[in-house]
Amino acid sequence: MMPEKLLAKGLTYGELTLEQHLIDTEKAALSVFKDRILRNWCRFFKVRDSDRFLLHLRIAALFHDIGKANTDFQIAVHRQSKQALRHEWISAFILHLPAVRQWLQSSKFDLDLEIITAAVLCHHLQASKSEWGNDRTGSPEKQIKIYLHHPEITRILTKISQIAEIDGLPEFPQASQQWIKKNGNYPFWSEILVNANRMGGKFSREVKRPGNEIRLGLLLAVKSGLIAADSVASAMFRVRDLESSENWKTENQKAIEKWLSQTLHQDPITEQEIYDKILQPRYQQIGITEDKLRDFQKKAIDLPSRLLLLSGCGSGKTIFAYKWQQGVVKHQQVGRVIFLYPTRGTATEGFKDYVSWSPEAEASLLTGTAAYEIQDMQQNPSESIKDKNFATDERLYALGFWGKRFFSATVDQFLSFLTHNYSGMCLLPILADSVLVIDEIHSFSRKMFDNLISFLERFDIPVLCMTATLPPSRQKEITEKLSQNQRLFMYPKVQDRSQLEDLQNTEEKPRYIINSTNYDTAYSQAITSFQEGEGKRVLWVVNTVDRCRKIANKLEAELKVEVLTYHSRFLLKDRKERHKETVAAFQGDKKRAIAVTTQVCEMSLDLDADVLITELAPISSLVQRFGRCNRSSNRKPEERGYIWVYEPHNDKNPEKIAYAPYDEKEIISAQGFLAEVLGEVSQYKLAEKLQEHARKERNADQDSPFINGGYWATSEPFREDDNYSVSAVLDGEYLTRFLELRKEKDSESEGYTISVPKRYAGFKSEDRPPDLPKYLGIAKSEFYCPKRGFGE
Repeated sequence: MMPEKLLAKGLTYGELTLEQHLIDTEKAALSVFKDRILRNWCRFFKVRDSDRFLLHLRIAALFHDIGKANTDFQIAVHRQSKQALRHEWISAFILHLPAVRQWLQSSKFDLDLEIITAAVLCHHLQASKSEWGNDRTGSPEKQIKIYLHHPEITRILTKISQIAEIDGLPEFPQASQQWIKKNGNYPFWSEILVNANRMGGKFSREVKRPGNEIRLGLLLAVKSGLIAADSVASAMFRVRDLESSENWKTENQKAIEKWLSQTLHQDPITEQEIYDKILQPRYQQIGITEDKLRDFQKKAIDLPSRLLLLSGCGSGKTIFAYKWQQGVVKHQQVGRVIFLYPTRGTATEGFKDYVSWSPEAEASLLTGTAAYEIQDMQQNPSESIKDKNFATDERLYALGFWGKRFFSATVDQFLSFLTHNYSGMCLLPILADSVLVIDEIHSFSRKMFDNLISFLERFDIPVLCMTATLPPSRQKEITEKLSQNQRLFMYPKVQDRSQLEDLQNTEEKPRYIINSTNYDTAYSQAITSFQEGEGKRVLWVVNTVDRCRKIANKLEAELKVEVLTYHSRFLLKDRKERHKETVAAFQGDKKRAIAVTTQVCEMSLDLDADVLITELAPISSLVQRFGRCNRSSNRKPEERGYIWVYEPHNDKNPEKIAYAPYDEKEIISAQGFLAEVLGEVSQYKLAEKLQEHARKERNADQDSPFINGGYWATSEPFREDDNYSVSAVLDGEYLTRFLELRKEKDSESEGYTISVPKRYAGFKSEDRPPDLPKYLGIAKSEFYCPKRGFGE
């Protein structure tokens, strides 16, 4: 029998009919995409006709969950059971019924049915060409009734006909009202699936061809716009006042409008606001005034809205970036300021030093462990964090950040929409309404850089990319290979430097004395430098965790003092402590210290060593490591940092260089680079020689799964898969404590996770706790030391 009501959700948060949810989603689409947000959304996607965008979005919103009108889904609402077909697949099937296509084609608006269907099919990002439309249960026979004549569906179709100005309603054939599987075959529907895949394939090919950029922009805008609208409608239902739920049903649009006006549709950010909330308190903290800024920082406010900044380590790039943002917001209305970093450590430092000065309701740290990081900061809060609560409503998930205005985040959080990450998709309205800074782009892996180029080429947004150094091939990709209007202006160029005397003096001043040596001599230099006179601050950087632990133990045994260790294989709670200890030892007043770290120090540690010892590494990594030495602007001009570089050798074969974890060709290039920077050198000379010796890379194809998806969508990682390490929890008391905290929903549980080599992490065992998340392995605690980390 046909049910009296069609439900759209489970009953956890109360009853929500399918008709109500579809109407809510269409209303949410109109409430989200209006005024400045609509203008910036269309600019971002290069959509020329905002009315055409809204028309397609509204129709997709009313169609998107219509496939829930089936027996399988309605049963699943009341009890957990696996559905043969995902509901959005059925929605797309319905859109491919000849009667529905003919009906929609009769609209006077010349609807692009493939764009509407693609948006509907992909709104949960679970639509691969090879899998969609096939029974997921594997049963040989199955029958699903589809309630196409239900009064709720009729009213929704009537609303669509009014919006699209279509006469009448489609007439559904009897065969379309049930999905039947017999002996592995699908009568009637198999033909629909074949036609859908044929049309989808043709559409996907057409939309990517040169000359179809406008259609591609509309497709991407509608697909992602539907996800945003659906998220808002669902979130508002979850957070409504349950005691007045009946009243909420009649005033749902007011609830959505009110929430959006308080969050998404805030006033645009002004130049003065950036100064008052970020720059002025930061100036006060570090003891400078605006008139004391460096010349290149002062000029930032007048530079183009798409920019690549190449400036040495410690030159003041972050203040430059905020000054540049001040200039952009004078000419473009945006509501957000976003800084993206490659690591959680750098994002956290960016939050502590700058973003956290803004009001708590407007500041956000957005990383995979942000809740834990903020909780840790508040144990011993700085002036910028004291008495502030940066939390968001967890029931809103990613939408909880829509009310924030100043962001420090890892690059994955926002740009992962390019690889169909759902959270990243939900943050797109924020991203499109922002002025964006992407820092440390030299560190991006090839896949991350490919995604960056795809982003820069396809989307129109004010963006500043920053780094100290960048290989020539990557520079050209950003400044020359992109389309004319999408290229980034490089600053400073050679002709600019004559007008930037202070930057020129800083970068061209001799800063290091670099020596090429071997391990034994480097070890002796570490001992001597630490012991002689009042002692020096010695930083030793190696390429693997195992060698880091080994060298630290050896140094400590000989020096009879604590040798600090910092790398990636600590429990997060211990890694925070090792981070703090290491930074504290290498900042401020001069005092002897010694630490052994891995390449994690290249970005996440703001260190100022007197002596740097490092294993040979890729050129850009070496330059970043050198930047941890003689770094402070408070040092005397005549001071030099002493650097010793040696080739690491294989323990099993001492005659052979240990290239891992890097590529042999990268190390060979670094050998040529090192030979030309020995002796007294400046930061500028390092950058010059990097240009000469950096390996040429292939150009990015400027595509990404989101842009290439066409009719379909499946998620994938934003970064390369790490085939070596996995996340885990240590066994014994560590595992017990992790589960206790997780049960209490305490973010401190994150502090008990650790990254370990795969061979040490067990995922299958009879005694594995059932409430341990599937993505976490269990590693033996006997291999762990809070002081040295994980390893044998």
